[in-house]
Order: sequence, then structure tokens, then C-alpha cells
Amino acid sequence: MSALPPLHSLSVIVTTLRAAGCVFAEDEARLLVSTARTPADLAAMVDRRVAGLPLEHVLGWADFCGLRIAVDPGVFVPRPRTEFLIRQAAALARPGAVVVDLCCGSGAMGAALVATLDRAELHAVDIDPAAVRCARGNLAATGGHVYEGDLYAPLPVTLRGRVDILVASAPYVPTDAIGLLPPEARVHEPRVALDGGADGLDVVRRVIAEAPLWLAPDGCLLVETSERQAARTVEAVTRAGLIPRVAGSDELDATAVIGTRSTS
Repeated sequence: MSALPPLHSLSVIVTTLRAAGCVFAEDEARLLVSTARTPADLAAMVDRRVAGLPLEHVLGWADFCGLRIAVDPGVFVPRPRTEFLIRQAAALARPGAVVVDLCCGSGAMGAALVATLDRAELHAVDIDPAAVRCARGNLAATGGHVYEGDLYAPLPVTLRGRVDILVASAPYVPTDAIGLLPPEARVHEPRVALDGGADGLDVVRRVIAEAPLWLAPDGCLLVETSERQAARTVEAVTRAGLIPRVAGSDELDATAVIGTRSTS
């Protein structure tokens, strides 16, 4: 819509969203109003949000690292905490870096890195066909390559030993904790993007174990995890022969474990 509706209409939307449990009702109302094309479209969007759909699925996009990333229904919504992982990766990358994004979802991480880095070569992978379609749309203008498959399996073998930056926001929620997630995630996002197995690290361990085969000398693996899981993630990185370190942000409630392949 080109302009805000009358104040009382916006107020009604805020009240409706707040009654549905939306904590940031004012901000959400303004986003819905600015995105809707017609009053009927706005009403439908409000109804979908009240019904429990994630705001990003209702809008059709998410703000990630200052970029507007398309997020299709049923695709994992990029989290603000993951922006911390991107900042860590960008600080480690050199011009012309070969970047691989595993469990790429919408392609938000890859898009953010390409926008930040100089002449990056991007490859992204996800096992979910819906996520792959979404990522291909988001990354089409970047020249990035998106593959459908399980972790490293669909990547070209020519990338082995050449990857400078390997980022992974793999599922890391313990299976027993899935039921404790907000309905927006539990009901509307794919289980494969959330469920990390008994201790939440099944997929993360697989990412780490094979990373040394793909990393270039001095290449870095960066995985998102929780503060509680960081020690076990570091153990896995050490077992893989990488040099580990942990980085965190209290502001974003974010934890990243970084593993570097030694040149020796």
C-alpha cells in the first residue's frame, strides 16, 4: 500500500495482533501495512498472522543483514542471531573467497556473504526441495550455485580442498525440545530444519566430520550452535583435526563455533 490507513484502522490492527499474542504488535502492524497492496490484501495478511503463521511467511520476506530475503511458505525463517555468524565469517574471508553454505534454507546467509565480500564464489546446499527453490530465487542475481541434497553430497568434487569459508546453520534443537518451540516454528517450519537429534548435534557433527576434506589450507568452518552445546561442538571440531574457538554475542543470544584448517 502506498500510504498508511487511517490511524484508527492501524490501531485496530495493533489491537488485533496484540490479542493474538504478537509481542511486537505495533512493529508488525506497520510492516503488514507497508507490504500489503490493497485493503483486502491487508485484511487477509492480518488474518493469516492471527492464525499463527510466522510474520515472515505472511509478508513473504525477512530482513536479514539489511537485505530483504524472500521466504516462501514452509521454508525456515532466517533468525536475527544468525547475523552474528555472518559477521564472523565476513571478518575471516579474503577477496575472491570460495564460500559454501550448508543447510542454506532460504539462502539468506549466502546472500548476505556475497553482499559483504569482494568477488565471493558461492555454493549453497539444502535437503529440502522447497528451501532449494526459495534459495535459487534469492541467489539468482548473485551468480551463486544452489544444490539439492544431503550436506556435502551434491557439491562438485572440484571444490574439495578449495573452500575458504564454510558456514552451516544446521538444525541443532534436541528432538525432545521440539515441542517446546513456539508454534510459529513447530507448526510452520520444516522439521528437518529444526530437529538435531537426541542432543541436537547429530547433523552438526556430520558437518564437522567431513569439513576438513573440503576446506582449503587456513579455511574456516563456522557453525551456529547454542551456548549449552558449544563445548560438545568444540570437541567434535577438535576430533576432526581443526583448530577450534568459540565466539558469542549476548546481544543476539548467538553462539558460533569456528574451526580452522591448519596449513601444517
